[in-house]
Amino acid sequence: MSTPDLSTMAHDLIEFVRREIPLALNMDLQLHSCDDTQLTLAAPLSPNINDKGCAFGGSLVSVMTLNGWSLVELALRRRGMDCDVFVAESTARYLAPVWGDFLSEAKLAVTASWTSFFTTLDARGRARIGVTCTVPGTDGKPAATLNARFVAKRRG
Repeated sequence: MSTPDLSTMAHDLIEFVRREIPLALNMDLQLHSCDDTQLTLAAPLSPNINDKGCAFGGSLVSVMTLNGWSLVELALRRRGMDCDVFVAESTARYLAPVWGDFLSEAKLAVTASWTSFFTTLDARGRARIGVTCTVPGTDGKPAATLNARFVAKRRG
C-alpha cells in the first residue's frame, strides 16, 4: 500500500478540520499550499468580516491557531503517529487591517526542531513545539502574527 503524498494528506487534514470544527467550516477555511516546511491556509473576507469592513481579529487569530495546529497534526500524520494536539499558549499581534481575503502561513519557530520534538515524543509520549504563523499584508509586511506552543500527547 502506498503512502499518500503530502498534498493529499494536507487536503484530507483540512477537510477533517472543516468537518470536525464548525468554526473552520463557517470561516470557509481552505488549504492554499504546503511543503515540507510550511502549511498555508486561505480564508475569504466575507464570513470573517467585522463592522469596519476588514477582517475580524477573532477570525485572524482563529485561522492562525488552526493553521499552527494543522502544521503539527500533519507532521504527526505523516509519521503515522496517533496523538492529541493542543495549543498550550499563544501570543497574537495585530499589525495592520486586512481588507480582503487572506492567507495564514505556519512554520516552525526558529528555535524549534522536528527532530527534537519527535525524539521527545518517542521517549516521553508527549512533546511540545513552537510554531509561528503570519498573515501577510498587502505591503509584504505581516498584518498579524501568532507565536504559539503546541503539545502533542500520544493516545493510549
